[in-house]
Amino acid sequence: MSERRARTARPPGRAPSQHFLRTAVAAELVRDAALGPDELVVDLGAGSGRLTAELARAARQVVAVELAPRLAARLRGRWQNVEVMEADARRVELPHEPFRVVANLPFHGTNEILRHLLDDPRVPLVRADLVVQWGVAVKRALPWPSTVNGVVWAAWYSTRVARRLPRSAFEPPPSVDAAVLVFERRAQPLVPPEQASRYRRFVAHGFRGGRRVVRAEPRQLDPHEWATRYLATRA
Repeated sequence: MSERRARTARPPGRAPSQHFLRTAVAAELVRDAALGPDELVVDLGAGSGRLTAELARAARQVVAVELAPRLAARLRGRWQNVEVMEADARRVELPHEPFRVVANLPFHGTNEILRHLLDDPRVPLVRADLVVQWGVAVKRALPWPSTVNGVVWAAWYSTRVARRLPRSAFEPPPSVDAAVLVFERRAQPLVPPEQASRYRRFVAHGFRGGRRVVRAEPRQLDPHEWATRYLATRA
């Protein structure tokens, strides 16, 4: 990734406050992620580098993505196996080889970052351990009520909440608790990856049309049921 040029434009408006993981919590998060010594891992929203430092000890190579020029500059040169990219986590070019993500996501950009990571199953993401707001984690991990994004992403990734993080796990503390949300690529996808765009259109149409289209309440169908209905239309 070192030869790629990343977008560095800051989003318009006032930059939101950042909440950095405490050092001990960052170490626990990396331990729980069970990274292998040969793995490539991406840290989206690297911030102060506390999580990056722990990742550098555990993985073969780390790509630390940080939008703020001042923070990115402080990260450069601190670890031999860390590449620092001054870029927007919502748009940064992702690796073309299998990779992991372990990151404390900027809360204001969580949904856009999730779409960037998960919308295209051709992206070789193996697993993502993501610190997100507690409400976001619960919404994404529960199979009901379902959402368009949740159904589509679940065709290729299983989702679970690994742990809850109290506000005291951050400096400065945010206004709400957080959680570690884990997405892990399925060994057997529910829908062929090459049909991702077609499947998203099918699910979106089903949510818009409701019972008239899927003959059930869309939000009550879990990802397996959605995939079964889709594959039946392709038979």
